[in-house]
Amino acid sequence: MSSRPNYNDAEKGTLEVRSPQLTANPDLGRIEKKPVDIDVFPVQSLKKDAPLSPPANVAKPPPPKPQKKKTSKWILWVIWYNTYRKFFTFTFSINMIGIGLAASGHWPYALKYPGALVVGNLNFAVLMRNEIFGRLLYLFVNTLFAKWTPLIWRLGCTSTLQHLGGIHSGCASSGVAWLILMIVNQFRERHTFNDSVLAFGIITVVVLAITITAGLPIVRNTHHNVFERNHRFFGWTGLFMTWVYTILTNTYNPTTETWDRSGVYVVRQQAFWYTMGMTLFIVLPWICTRKVKVDIELPSPKVAVLRFERGMQQGLLARISRTAVMEYHAFGIISEGTHAKYHYLICGVQGDFTKSLVNDPPRKIWTRELKFAGVSNTSTLYKRGIRICTGTGLGAALSTCIQSPYWYLIWIGSDQEKTFGPTISGLIHRHLGPERYLLWDSKERGGRPDTMKILKEAYDYWQAEGKLRPLVFITSNYIGNAEIQQGCKAAGIPAFGTLWDFVSLHRPHLDIGANYSCVLAVNSFGMC
Repeated sequence: MSSRPNYNDAEKGTLEVRSPQLTANPDLGRIEKKPVDIDVFPVQSLKKDAPLSPPANVAKPPPPKPQKKKTSKWILWVIWYNTYRKFFTFTFSINMIGIGLAASGHWPYALKYPGALVVGNLNFAVLMRNEIFGRLLYLFVNTLFAKWTPLIWRLGCTSTLQHLGGIHSGCASSGVAWLILMIVNQFRERHTFNDSVLAFGIITVVVLAITITAGLPIVRNTHHNVFERNHRFFGWTGLFMTWVYTILTNTYNPTTETWDRSGVYVVRQQAFWYTMGMTLFIVLPWICTRKVKVDIELPSPKVAVLRFERGMQQGLLARISRTAVMEYHAFGIISEGTHAKYHYLICGVQGDFTKSLVNDPPRKIWTRELKFAGVSNTSTLYKRGIRICTGTGLGAALSTCIQSPYWYLIWIGSDQEKTFGPTISGLIHRHLGPERYLLWDSKERGGRPDTMKILKEAYDYWQAEGKLRPLVFITSNYIGNAEIQQGCKAAGIPAFGTLWDFVSLHRPHLDIGANYSCVLAVNSFGMC
């Protein structure tokens, strides 16, 4: 038995791989329709010399690769210390000040109700990652502030929504810190506490610490399955332990050293209702989980295009999994609108999960019927914008350009029509006129372009919004995202890129393609 072949990045296209589906049907990448295949759209070829957009200067062949310009330390600092870190710093600092006041005896409330501060922080951390709450926030902002408010306000709204993970991480870390203080105080008075209270307190701290550790960038970005399994299942265990610890601490009376408090007393405590709220925030998204029909098109061994029923608004992401509760992977949704019959996901073959979509295509797959909003969902706030993406990052970008005539698409990839197939090409050509896109085929044009050069040219062409130019959304790999963000910052162009939370500025090993799941921040207690 031969060993399984290795897969390269979806943009490289250097390895021929045969899946059972491709072996059984070698003409799958063509438009011939079979009873079990999905419909694909006949489209015109992306010819090498076809005009890319009205301004001729936008689509010039690339000059020799320029030397990378050195970015100022100030720009690197401004990009690094983004709204996520500002939220984390503010949230964590406020809590640390409170812990200091409580530990020194200057905050009687915290000493009397430490459990409320523990579970209150954890409750708010989970709320920031609740999909329903997130959709309501995006709906509120997009409804009230679109177009008419000052651009700086709208940019602030987008930045806040994108970086809510900073509040999530800050509150989760603070909750554990408050719990440690609470247990330390109990051990100081351990002669008045039952051993079971102390034991469950330690167990709860350990479980929550493992949950947070599993969500650290070094784990999350390099070992996704380890992160998700531990973060979810230890998170659920932590929720259970929080319930046990909350009930024990509120039914035990340290004054009389007896279990003499009634259930009515427990229900009246703040910690009980915070824990109840946290439980509801965790459970609600899971009731939307369904196993649904999926059609998979394999235009090449490097990409799987998944088709689901019903249309979607732009700027949403889908989580899919082969099992009900194990690893869920996030991908940008491509759809022609809420009226459409289908929506699509582009899955580049990079990890075990995406490889399995090619080697063993499922007929049904688990997903959340309620989709969560990504930063692109705020594109309705702006009068004009540019969506620049590489490779499979098109999945997070295309819907915005299809559903809004005021957004311009720049897509950089290798052998795009052959790699991504006629369905994706058809969506581009049917809905975007040649004046609204630039498709850069690095294989046809001899390499990647100077991204900032073509972005600036397209930016100048795509008109201005008052005194400030159009917004730019970026979906690329880590290095490409950093370069474009730095270039935009230096040029004074407002831009939002893929979020890797607390990843350091130089992580070359993360140059693995534009997998949009990297945009997700940590989801406490297994919300992801």
